[in-house]
Amino acid sequence: MLAVTKKHPPQEILKATSLGVLYFGENKIQEAEQKKDAFPQKGELHLIGHLQSNKINKALKLFNVIQTIDSYRLAEKINKKAQKINKKQRIYCQINIGKDPNKTGFSEKELIKETSKIIKLSNIKFEGIMTILPLNKTKKQRKTLFLKTKKIKDTISRKYNIPLELSMGMSKDYQEAIECGSTLIRVGSRIFGDRK
Repeated sequence: MLAVTKKHPPQEILKATSLGVLYFGENKIQEAEQKKDAFPQKGELHLIGHLQSNKINKALKLFNVIQTIDSYRLAEKINKKAQKINKKQRIYCQINIGKDPNKTGFSEKELIKETSKIIKLSNIKFEGIMTILPLNKTKKQRKTLFLKTKKIKDTISRKYNIPLELSMGMSKDYQEAIECGSTLIRVGSRIFGDRK
């Protein structure tokens, strides 16, 4: 479980850490920078918001995992910057499974095709698939999209012989996501309450 701390103060992070939470997610680089000292040294910090190319250097310094790789071009840019600081950056690729015009991400065909290039990047470690569903979907529609994402993850794992995490499900739908094969859920308001 990833505890999402967007718009929650450092003291909330420290409280969660004292209860044994080690995995955290942040949406914005600037906010993560301001709270970086509160995150546990032994834990992991994941970027789960959109990454702009001009903020790659900061992201490489802050995050263990970048979950929102939405194009091969972005992966390539991260790889070049990571080479300069001798870091192997762990990434997940984001898939826009619901074809939501308000969200970024690979299409199904793009991701299956581009994986062959991504796994050849020397300073990238491709570890998972991530998705965010469109709003206002019925339970049945959400389940269909979650299962479709799981199938894509399994196809890529088999085709390229790589184990992959599946990051899907948030506070309102994490139980459905788990039932459909999610291995990492991103939960904020169910842990910390409404955003400040």
